[in-house]
Amino acid sequence: MCSIQSIPSLAAFPKMATNSPSFSKFSMASTLVHSGSKEARDLKKVSYANSMAPEKAELFKSIEGWARDNILPLLKPVEKSWQPGDLLPDSPSEGFFEQVKELRERAKEIPDDCLVAIVGNMITEEALPMYQSRVSTMDVFRDETGRDETPWAIWSRGWSSEENRHGDLLNKYLYLSGRVDIQQVERTIHHMISSGTNFGCGDNPYHFTVYTSIQERATGIAHGNTAKLALKHGDSKLAQVCGTIAADEKRHETAYSRIVGKLFELDPNEAMVAFADMLKMRLIMPGDSMYDGQDEHLFDHATNVWMRTGVYTITDYINILKHFQSLWNIEKVEGLKNDGKFAQDYICGLPERVGKMEERAMARAKQAPAVPISWIFNREV
Repeated sequence: MCSIQSIPSLAAFPKMATNSPSFSKFSMASTLVHSGSKEARDLKKVSYANSMAPEKAELFKSIEGWARDNILPLLKPVEKSWQPGDLLPDSPSEGFFEQVKELRERAKEIPDDCLVAIVGNMITEEALPMYQSRVSTMDVFRDETGRDETPWAIWSRGWSSEENRHGDLLNKYLYLSGRVDIQQVERTIHHMISSGTNFGCGDNPYHFTVYTSIQERATGIAHGNTAKLALKHGDSKLAQVCGTIAADEKRHETAYSRIVGKLFELDPNEAMVAFADMLKMRLIMPGDSMYDGQDEHLFDHATNVWMRTGVYTITDYINILKHFQSLWNIEKVEGLKNDGKFAQDYICGLPERVGKMEERAMARAKQAPAVPISWIFNREV
């Protein structure tokens, strides 16, 4: 999960202004319509309350057998899973210091903008405690004893344990590289977890599973693009690190998108409305509370870097929209009520509307002035 974060109604991607010093995973374009317009008022009519009717909980309970067969197998056994130590210098070995020296030599070629992108990815991965605690508040995923045997609780713990490796791996790699101010990075993590965030899902698992489907895909794309940058600059080991994390995100995306697909099969109207809800609201990705104790607009500045380097762009977001429209066969879903039909029309028209802002958003990111980033010892990027 876990890579970059949010926009008000009128803003193009990326978000250009935050209202507090604690704003951060990938910013997603949202409604792109004026908040006072008729369309914006109509969109409010689509939104369900962020709570779940009792019968919806029963629906999730009714598919627990399906989840055991189709979701839990996407978790890998610990014995077959990679661990951070597999991709880092081997500390007990006599060649450890030589391995670290080689890592630092490769890292010298990584430019500052790429480092900022990697740190942004890592910080949002490190905020895992915030994500896990949020999931545990939902009725369907709630783990009452901490060892519940429902497939939803098992998935939540397994997902968190796999995600936990991502921040550990990137953090240690960056620490050994010597290229970043690790104290400033750690302060940012501390701020983000203590500030918390509101993903806009409430207690609604329909919203949550749509949200995580989109978020996991966005994160996988970001790590994959970062791997390409690392390879371009001669660090094949860092490229392997980022690529390995991206592969995990892809599996997690598959799990959540399967759940949403099942919801479209069993309850298409509410699934459609939930999808529209998460797109029309500020789609806040984990990391929405990024602050280093110095820069109140750190997220905005980092987002410009992500855009310029191609780690995550509005084009990626458009492609994500199109991917899920196709995967869940949005245009052909039938049996919808009036609110579901309105939501369907909204979803189908969104890629074109977002696309009209693509060139302007990229130009704005490229024209943004260079600013000092504390993560890289206040060098300007």
